[in-house]
Amino acid sequence: MKLVTFTHNNLTRVGAVINDTIIDSLGCPEIPDSMIKFLSAGPKALFAMQNLINKGNAVMALNEIKLNAPVPRPEKYLGISLNYADHIAETGREQPKYPSFFTKQSSCVIGCGDAIHKPKISDKLDYEGELAFVIGKRCRYVSIDMAHQVIAGFTIANDVSVRDWQMHSPTMMIGKSFDTCGPIGPWIITPDELTDPHNLSIRTWIDDELRQDANTRQMIFNCYEMIAYLSQAMTLNPGDVITTGTPSGVGVKMQPRGYMKSGQIVRIEIEGIGTLFNPIIDEPDSIIVY
Repeated sequence: MKLVTFTHNNLTRVGAVINDTIIDSLGCPEIPDSMIKFLSAGPKALFAMQNLINKGNAVMALNEIKLNAPVPRPEKYLGISLNYADHIAETGREQPKYPSFFTKQSSCVIGCGDAIHKPKISDKLDYEGELAFVIGKRCRYVSIDMAHQVIAGFTIANDVSVRDWQMHSPTMMIGKSFDTCGPIGPWIITPDELTDPHNLSIRTWIDDELRQDANTRQMIFNCYEMIAYLSQAMTLNPGDVITTGTPSGVGVKMQPRGYMKSGQIVRIEIEGIGTLFNPIIDEPDSIIVY
């Protein structure tokens, strides 16, 4: 099942994608109107969505709606750094002994097709194509063997980074959290539709130039190990987004630097999930708020 958050006629709700159509949940009382509430409702909501799919009578064309980020405002957005050996090598860093996480503020989240803003204060805007997973159950102290049971599904993330601001702090948080620097989507694909999340090709293009080309089997810490590690420290809740690191090929390590520029399109494709794309534009003057 491909779960989405979308807007139609100024109303936002949860739906499912089938081929080039949307299964609309409007008017179905068993399906909450937000993804976090939907995931929190558990099997009951999934069963109701499957019933709508089976009936096939609540259908709209994809081009009639606006796809939003599948989880527009996650409670937690956590990213792991240095999780591909080739990326560690290009940074010149040592392989971490433990998973190393940072926080992206949820206000950075945008959806597929939304514009990434090149900020007025920096031209060092970089991409990081990543697999992400979404938590589906409130959990704590999850074992590696049981971790697959708390994943609602998988999506694509672009851990957009403002590199000079990233270096302002060892936590990296501010350089990772600029507005529009958190594209995720286009949907959440449920685990039953992925044979193995740890064997998926992942590629990133800037316009027609392939910049990253890797496979998730190259991750140092896999998704289940990340959940087991994080859940020792904190409760994970439905809708929490966790990204799994980027492979080599980031713009900051190219010669000359391959930072994103206005007018370009960044596109990330992950096998079995789909494609996340976003245009790059100059930060609009209308963003200034006093």
